[in-house]
Amino acid sequence: MSAVPRIALVSTRDALQRDDDLVPLEAALRAAGAAPAVVCWDDAAVDWGGFDTVLIRSTWDYTWRLPDFMDWAARVAARTRLFNPLPLLRWNADKRYLRDLAGHGIATVPTQPVAPGEDAAAALDAARRHWPRQELVIKPSIGAGSRGARRLRADDRDGQQAHLHDLMAQGRHALIQPYLGRVDIEGESALLFFGGRFSHAIRKGPLLRTGAAPTRALFAPEHIQPRTPAADELALAGRILDALPRLLLDAPPPLYARVDLLRDAAGTPCLIELELIEPSLFLDFAPGAAPRLVDALQRA
Repeated sequence: MSAVPRIALVSTRDALQRDDDLVPLEAALRAAGAAPAVVCWDDAAVDWGGFDTVLIRSTWDYTWRLPDFMDWAARVAARTRLFNPLPLLRWNADKRYLRDLAGHGIATVPTQPVAPGEDAAAALDAARRHWPRQELVIKPSIGAGSRGARRLRADDRDGQQAHLHDLMAQGRHALIQPYLGRVDIEGESALLFFGGRFSHAIRKGPLLRTGAAPTRALFAPEHIQPRTPAADELALAGRILDALPRLLLDAPPPLYARVDLLRDAAGTPCLIELELIEPSLFLDFAPGAAPRLVDALQRA
């Protein structure tokens, strides 16, 4: 490592003015004696080997450029230290990881994967038998920021089938989930962990409106507030992170993780998404959050 560690904070062009974490993270790195630089992952002029550490931050276009992004991550990981590590990126890019976690006893939002070429009508019939009279969320298994996700009424069979068919016609794996209505009142809890240690949490308001078209923006607008997580939420998040070494035997632990939780009809917290690639970390919502991330980076 160089005398003054060079740290790449990796974004994409469309996100450079939208990532609110970059300014406090740059300041915390400089205060710790590092030299941060904000760079775009697809900038061919960047010498990735010239950085001591490459920290993925707001590469929010990776989901529709996944092969290129993973090729880039593999090249970077071969030349320097990449966070989060490459095995975690590969596993976490597809939300079918929810099945892996559920298989290890983790409470997740019930999820029915549907592969391209499967019978969309039969898949929806099965979902309706599992979750009768419930609204359904249909979304791509590889996606971020609610792109491609729709919330559809239980009786909107035509809308459900049309959206599922559209995703499958694009060659995309899809997920069907019941809409957990408590989110409309209680919101979603996002718990942030740096180096395996809890840092802070926020509340996200509900994102999906019944019948609305999926967003085409980088991400759907979010209403964010600080939140103190409940004991059962902290316990579940801890079990999720503890499960990773059993699922990914050769993978280093994540430097950063965001655990997004909803409560089901019985009030039990369950995982809706584990974000290990490019999550917003909401550093401005908790005093000391950026220095805590830098401290975790130094320990890693």
